[in-house]
Amino acid sequence: MTAVRAAPGSGALREDGPKRTVSGPLVKVLIHRREDRGMSLEPFASRCVRAGEVHELVTTDHTDTRAGARIDRVGFLGFLEVARAGVIDRGDTVRIGDRLVGTVLGFDGCHFPNHYNILIRVPEPVTGADLELLPEQTVSFEQLG
Repeated sequence: MTAVRAAPGSGALREDGPKRTVSGPLVKVLIHRREDRGMSLEPFASRCVRAGEVHELVTTDHTDTRAGARIDRVGFLGFLEVARAGVIDRGDTVRIGDRLVGTVLGFDGCHFPNHYNILIRVPEPVTGADLELLPEQTVSFEQLG
């Protein structure tokens, strides 16, 4: 793999090239929140997802991306079904329909291999009810610039 320098003189390496948007429909809306959830951030900055997989969408105001960081304040949005295989990366923009929801903070694997909890960074945790979500709305994970 060839690494590309991010900015002249910065010394930083950039490894990511362009990717497809991962998307799929909501299959279930969730309406609860927790202040003591105790999720643990996986050490991975990205996860490959397959067509047909179902994963949970969870909002949080936590910002720590260190492996094992504890995630307590959460709002549950629901579950999506992945339409086409792809890669979801930390920092991807998350949209539901035309609404910007937040950015991917990381992943919690407490239910894996059944599903991942995809943690979405937001200013304040929100639920599917707060956003008036409905089944079949399209969720998308888009690469930033």
